[in-house]
Amino acid sequence: MDFDIGRLAIMTLGLGLGAIAKGATGMGLPLVALPVLTTFVELQHAVALMTVPMLYSNIFQVWNFRDHYRDQRLSFLPVLLVGGVAGVLVGTWALTNVPERALLVCLGILLMAYVGLRLATPHRTIGPATARLFAPLAGFGAGALQGATGVSSPIGVTFIHAMSLGRGALVFAISAMFLLFAITQFAFLTIAGVMTVPIMVEGFLALIPLMIFMPLGQRLAARLSREAFDRMILIFLGVVGVKLLLGV
Repeated sequence: MDFDIGRLAIMTLGLGLGAIAKGATGMGLPLVALPVLTTFVELQHAVALMTVPMLYSNIFQVWNFRDHYRDQRLSFLPVLLVGGVAGVLVGTWALTNVPERALLVCLGILLMAYVGLRLATPHRTIGPATARLFAPLAGFGAGALQGATGVSSPIGVTFIHAMSLGRGALVFAISAMFLLFAITQFAFLTIAGVMTVPIMVEGFLALIPLMIFMPLGQRLAARLSREAFDRMILIFLGVVGVKLLLGV
């Protein structure tokens, strides 16, 4: 990585914004930070780097909301996670074999689709029986996206969010999904030779803005309405998605 001060400042800003989103909503770290990182490093590099802060942030969130694992509406979660592990394996193969530009365009399309879906159907809900039926497929799709692009939210978070869970159960389910994806991806990227010691060190350095800005996101969540915060993030993601599609 080129340790140019300007680049490091922008990358730190991207990680900081992602950490604020993570602290406030339980999601958003890779969704916000990874497109910024890909402006300066290759996609494989960015995806590998992000696994370390993903591990830290989601261990933190799963522990904080651990009491919600008993929620009966989370009965779909184990099969979603199993499907997700298989998806991460397929996605990691794509990351190491499909041209980077194709994956970046895919990431841009997914970001735009995610923004459009959130704006078009903000109150769509899924019942428990439907959730259990489609959880393996949703998990596989989310895992495949995670492995290939480092972003699983367009499928995984949308699916979980559509169940209208309480905030605690929602954050626990999303964080448990991200945590397992990060563990699996770390292992597969190491086997594939993508996860190197220098990238791992960069991942640990990325924890610095994470530890600073995640608590800020938690405090911000108490003062800013969920709708206003979501709208701010969606605008940012829309801009980044257009940038990725245009290749600028």
